[in-house]
Amino acid sequence: MTAIDQRGKYGRYIHGLLTISDLVLVNLLFGVVIFMGEGISVCNPKIIWLMLNVSFVPVIFMISKTHKQRAIYMEHVFTRAIQVVGIHAACYVSLLTFLSEPLPIMSYVEFYGASLVALPLWWSILRQRVKRYRSYGRNFCRVVIVGTNSTALRLRDELMSDAGFGYKLKGFFDRWRPADFQGDYKGDIEDLDAYVKEHCIDEIYYTLSGEDKETIKKVTKIADDNVVQFYYVPQISRYVNRVFELHNVGAVSMLTTRSNPLKSSLNRGIKRTFDIFFSSLVLLMLFPFVFIPVAIIIKITSPGPVFFKQMRTGYRGRDFMCWKFRTMHVNADSDKVQATKDDPRKTKFGDFLRRSSIDELPQFINVFMGDMSVVGPRPHMLKHTEDYSKLIDKYMARHLIKPGITGWAQVNGYRGLTEALWQMERRVEYDVWYIENWTFLLDLKIIVRTVLNAIQGEKNAF
Repeated sequence: MTAIDQRGKYGRYIHGLLTISDLVLVNLLFGVVIFMGEGISVCNPKIIWLMLNVSFVPVIFMISKTHKQRAIYMEHVFTRAIQVVGIHAACYVSLLTFLSEPLPIMSYVEFYGASLVALPLWWSILRQRVKRYRSYGRNFCRVVIVGTNSTALRLRDELMSDAGFGYKLKGFFDRWRPADFQGDYKGDIEDLDAYVKEHCIDEIYYTLSGEDKETIKKVTKIADDNVVQFYYVPQISRYVNRVFELHNVGAVSMLTTRSNPLKSSLNRGIKRTFDIFFSSLVLLMLFPFVFIPVAIIIKITSPGPVFFKQMRTGYRGRDFMCWKFRTMHVNADSDKVQATKDDPRKTKFGDFLRRSSIDELPQFINVFMGDMSVVGPRPHMLKHTEDYSKLIDKYMARHLIKPGITGWAQVNGYRGLTEALWQMERRVEYDVWYIENWTFLLDLKIIVRTVLNAIQGEKNAF
């Protein structure tokens, strides 16, 4: 069996099939929302239907691009759905204006409203099915990495982080390799051409310096001669916790740091409006059913106040009073020592509150008052801020926005106790990434993942 056959009989058709399924979905929605109503009775149904599908043509390229991406964040799926619906609506409405009696306004509202809900849901289902299909070793993409440096190893870790991406890393090529290199080294650059031909490589990732003109010219020629996709991966240290965008000045390409999206007054207004709405809703709904019963049990089971209030580092490094349900016996180390899994300071009921994350609910008071946000970097004790700001580069950058009840680091497994410095470094990396990539849809995604994690239980919640 050849390498092409091993990819899977229908692997090459997946992108086209997914795009066709989108077209079928749009037509089904149109049939349910429009044809079952009265909006089409005044017009020629065949013309209406034809224009519907003609209007879908401009968005096919956008949808097809989405399906071809092996790794995509779900919030980008929602953004893409908004773009698709907007483009289709502009084309469709424009075409129908040439009819003597176009569709009623409510028909458009119902159809595109249904599309905004159905498309992201449908794409999410398709994405999960394709990832599952790839996790079985089908529809994979064969890749090699040119380079044996730290950038190459970081790239390897990202490509292999999820089997659903469908990458098969065949090995590394370089003119030399470190003695302690932890990777599948295949040989010198001179061996790359023969290997690409023999193993039907799909993509080459180049992680060496672009100044080595002979090597990069050789590798790009190999990619061109074998019709292989070539990617240049710049050597940016993992400790440069910034997101870069590509720009051009004439024929010269350059990277520039992306600004914090929450510097925009509009984005801050959107985030704050949602914080007020969401925190108000949570406090009103949970106060009689959660806050009061929890307060009573805390008072009955252990002496001390119901709430534990602690000064923590907030927006722009300012201190604020953070609220939680008290989960420990009153002690002198609460402002200095993190809770551990079998911490003797915890009460039995407090241990339950921590594992279920119910102890964090009073922080919605902080959100309503404006000291915190629903989503953002978790606020740390003052002592931790003092200690880690000296040890970790960019640590204080996580305070460029308001701290949150939950955050990107937490839903990616970096919550709770930080026994080693690398754990806090990773948390800071996730926090800075969130700041530089903020979108409202990303916040919604984090909230959903937080709720799911709380239901399933988290090993680091103690």
